[in-house]
This record gives sequence, C-alpha cells and structure tokens, in this order.
Amino acid sequence: MQLTFRNAVRYFALFAISLCVATAAHAQAATAAPAQKASGAKVTISDDGIAYTLSNGIVDARIDKKSGDIVSYKYKGIEVTAQVPDQAVGREYGYWSHDAKGEDSTPKITIDPKTNGGERAEVEVKAISHGKAIGDGPGGTIIADIDIHWVLQRGDSGVYTYMEMNHQSDYPSAVLGEARFCIKIADFFDWMSVGPKWDKPYPKAVGTAAHEDKYDFTSDQFENRAYGWSSPTKNIGFWIINPTVEYLSGGPTKVEFLGHRDTNSIQAPTVLNYWRSSHYGGAVADAAQGEHWTKVVGPFMLYVNSGAGHAAMYKDAIARSVVEAQKWPYEWVNGVDYPKKAERATVTGHLVLKDPQAKSTQFPNLLVGLTAPAYTIHPAARDGAGSAAAAITPTTGAPERLIDWQTDAKHYEFWARADATGNFKLTNVRPGTYTLHAMANGVLGEYAKTDITVEAGKPLNLGALDWTPVRHGRQVWEIGIPNRTGEEFAGGKDYAHDGTFLTYATMFPNDVNYVIGKSDFTKDWFFEQVPHNEDPNAKASSYNTGTRLGRATPWTITFNMAKAGGSGKAHLRLGLASTSLRQFDVAVNGQPVASIGNLTPDGAIGRNGIHGVWSERDVSFDESMMKQGTNTITLTVPAGSLTSGIIYDYLRLELE
Repeated sequence: MQLTFRNAVRYFALFAISLCVATAAHAQAATAAPAQKASGAKVTISDDGIAYTLSNGIVDARIDKKSGDIVSYKYKGIEVTAQVPDQAVGREYGYWSHDAKGEDSTPKITIDPKTNGGERAEVEVKAISHGKAIGDGPGGTIIADIDIHWVLQRGDSGVYTYMEMNHQSDYPSAVLGEARFCIKIADFFDWMSVGPKWDKPYPKAVGTAAHEDKYDFTSDQFENRAYGWSSPTKNIGFWIINPTVEYLSGGPTKVEFLGHRDTNSIQAPTVLNYWRSSHYGGAVADAAQGEHWTKVVGPFMLYVNSGAGHAAMYKDAIARSVVEAQKWPYEWVNGVDYPKKAERATVTGHLVLKDPQAKSTQFPNLLVGLTAPAYTIHPAARDGAGSAAAAITPTTGAPERLIDWQTDAKHYEFWARADATGNFKLTNVRPGTYTLHAMANGVLGEYAKTDITVEAGKPLNLGALDWTPVRHGRQVWEIGIPNRTGEEFAGGKDYAHDGTFLTYATMFPNDVNYVIGKSDFTKDWFFEQVPHNEDPNAKASSYNTGTRLGRATPWTITFNMAKAGGSGKAHLRLGLASTSLRQFDVAVNGQPVASIGNLTPDGAIGRNGIHGVWSERDVSFDESMMKQGTNTITLTVPAGSLTSGIIYDYLRLELE
C-alpha cells in the first residue's frame, strides 16, 4: 500500500513527535487541573428560523435546519466555505451525502449551552424514512432514518459532526450508494496536505497543466487521521480529523479520496470523509428487508487553525488528531447507538510466527484488527443500484460474492499497529462477535481467528496465538515482498499519474523476461501487468478510461532446476495487490496449466493506484512438467483495455 508499508516514514516521525508532545501535555493538564473548564468565550446557539448558528468566539457554524448541512463556517470572522452558487458546484458548502432532507425532518437543540454554563452546544436534524427513500437527490438516496448532529465546545477551534443511519426492520431492503461527508472550502486554500505523498501547492488549473486528476491524490485512510488544505497567504488551515477509523470501510489498506479540487469550472478545494464508496474495490453496506441495522459515523472534527506556513499548520493538525484520539470515545455523545468508554473493552494478545522457512520470526509492520465475520451477497441483485435508493432484489442463480473486512462498510472495524515481536492491543472495542485478523510484511497471506466475543467493559486477553502461514512445501524462488502493494517493483514509486500503461510499453518493449537469480524485481518486474500498447501516438487521458486496446502481454519467469520434477505437485503462489480484469493465463514450459478466473476487478489501475483489494491465487500443477535445467513459467494478460490488468504483490514457487 502506498503509505502503510513503504513511504509512511516521514508521516510517522511527525506523528510520533506529536504523540509525545500531546501525551505529555495531556498528562500534565490532567494532573494539574482535572476539573478545569475550557477557557474562552461561552458557546451560544442562535436560531433565525432557517438555520442554527453555533458560536464560541473562535468559530461560527451555521447549520441548515432542513438538511443538516453546514452552510457557513467562519474562523475568527473569516468565511472558510466555498460560498458559491449551488448550480455551479452541485451541492455547496458542507454536507453529508445522505442528509436529513425528507417529508418528516425535525431540527432541535439537544445540548443547550445555557444549561451548562456555555461549555457545550449540540443541534440535531433528524429525518424519519417511514420506509421511503430520503435525502438530497432525485427520488431520495437511502431507505433509512438519518440523524445528523453538530457539536461545538468552549475553546475549540473546530466543530464536530456525526451521523446515525438507522434502517428499521419494517423497511424495504436498501442499497447504500456513495456515502461520505464532503465540504467545499474557500478558494484562498491552495496548499493540499492529504498525506506525506501529497503535501503540495495545488492552485486552480494546476491539474490541467500538470495532467493530474483527482485519482492522483488518493491515500490510505488508516494512515491519515488529519488532512486538508491550508493557505500560506492567509495562514489559515482547514482539516478533517478522524479520532478513530472504526466507522470507515476497508480496514488499514483502504485507499480513498481525502481531498482534491472540484473538476467543474469553480474548482473548489474539497475535503472528504468517505465511509462507503465504489473506489479501489469499494465496500458494501446493504440492509435486507426485515433487518434492523444502524451505524454511527463520527464524531469527527472540522478543525480550523492558523500558523506560520503550511507545514506548521499541518503539523498542528496532526498533533490535534492525537489529542482527539485520546478523548475517543466522546462522553458527550447521546441518543444514538454509541457505546461509551465504560461499555467498550480492550483486547490484547501475542502473535507467534511458526514458519521454519521464514527469514525471521519478527513481524515488520504488523497490523492486527477485529472485524465482523465475512458474509456473502448476490452481486447481480445489485445491478442498476447506482441509485442509492434502489432496493435489493434477489436474483435466482446469482453468483455470491464474499464480503470480508476489505470490502465491508456495514460494520465497525478496530485495527492497530502491533510491535515487531507480535504484541498487540486494541482499545475501545464495541461489544460484539468478531474475527481477529493480522498481516505483516514478509508473510504471505493473513492470520484469522473466528468467534472472538468482546463483552462490554470486560478486558480480553487472547494470550499467545500461533500464526502458521500456509506452505505447500519447499520454497524454490520468490519475486517481490509480500506487503499487499506493488510499490517495490519497477515504476512502483511513480504510479500516481495518468498513462502508466504507456510507461510500461516504453520501459518493457519486449515485455517482462525475469530470470531468477539474475534479475532484480525493483528494476526488471513492472508494478502492473497490462495489455501492451502498440500505438506510438497514444497519449494519457484523464481518468484512464481504458478505451484504448492493447495486445496480449506475456511475462516470462525463467529458472533452473537441479533435476527433473518428481511425482508431486508444484504450487505457484500469487499475491495480487489489485485485479482489474476477469482472468489471466498461466503456462509452464509452454504448456497451459491454468486460466485464473473468478477475479473481481477493483479499478485500481484505472484510478492510478498501487493497490486495491488484495487476494491470493494458488496455481498447482504436476511437478513432472518441470525438467532438469532451464524452465519457464509464463503469465499472460489477454488483449484488451490498457487498464485491465494486475498489480502483483508477490510470487513464490513451492514444491510439495
């Protein structure tokens, strides 16, 4: 993955410094004055009949009483939202994609600052579905109740928002479309910081000039808890801060939009908090008829700050994200399905690697998580569900699709980075039944332990857990590093731009011919195998639509065997960081052995990505097909669109 495993060093150095500073400050404050009230002006709420305005002397947030959208947001008197005509940008200001517009929408003050000395204010806009689609959009956007909250506290340089989606058991089935919070901000913001890879000036029209598009700026959500824009001229920064990622989809490997400029004529700077999308493999959050399902997204913070330059403001936002993470879960959340800290639990344990062929027993970059058990859906039943209000219509004979933590947006996930010796600690886990997952650099596949029951308020120590990775026999050779990304391969550091398929054809005019023991995968194995472009006049196009066609692309792996193969089986292990095609072929010494199908395209190649939904394929064949001396394995991507291909994670040959 682009940040999780390879180039997050800078981010984590900054994050670690911020963590130490914030932790020390937090501890000192707790010791010195645990009951001290926040300083600054008292929080107030005003109501003009159309909107509530929450103010605390630092920020003023104006909340529309019909939709729950934030239609004005001022920092020290300066408007920070776009404030442009609705028809120019589609939807202006800040909004939940599934907002509270409906026939039965009720606004109210849920925390009145007059009752707490001006310490905190909260307003709510709640819409009841009554089994019909509600929300802003033709025909509505979802068959579910929507409850949007906004909270402002004394002394805070930012407002919180959270939303509960509630599908009642007597409602028809529902398909959830794109689900996010989006805010379009003022044009004076022209420096975008959405991760260490994308911390850059981004004024109007720069994308056109540099041939960039919004897919160039995606990042791993798990690694980026604070992101947004700043203005080096006005010295104001605007940031979304996620104190947790439990409500986001796809776990620690999910790639998503965090910020970009609108592609319309306004080109407004945009900040997004996606919790369900179709990007990079997407995620699913559907509710069946008769099912009561609810999910709370947030609270997260719209943080505004000032500082001497973009770097200082970004660093401050990251430090604030650490402080917010320490506060999570917020005790002031009420009226929704949101367990407080005393109702959650800490889960600990120790993973032990049991693999005699491993180079080390250490776990580089070990990630451990608790997720909902995998489940199946019928993809064909979702056809035509581009309208998010569409209902699920089961189709007889429709193939099932397995939904696991990588593609689930319906439930909550709890992930943490463990230490290299295997010790892990997951905090503030909601009660429930989970599957424990783990993955680490250098280990092909993942660990999984089902039926983990977490009880409210009860710590759970899972003890020592043996992780025995799948091995079919002796390892003969390997290509790459099992780390769920193709970034270590040739071209993998420069993937995020249009036209990488053209780069491949230029760098490898005769395709890949990789010789075990001689070739270097950082130079001789391209990060994506795509149909080979044969048009010398072809140029990159925005969004990599893939309309151009290329010829079939065979990649050959050449290796030596000391003796002819025996009577057992050989296994070609393929870790795939992304698939954007339906099938590809494998041959051994010129003889076909497999056509690998049942692949689910995730679109990562077309969206300028380095990984999407990870999967593994095991190609077994008779060992006797290999002879003494030189042997070849050929992997062939069929002719087709230049963006239909594979991003490899890792390859290994094993003999039983």
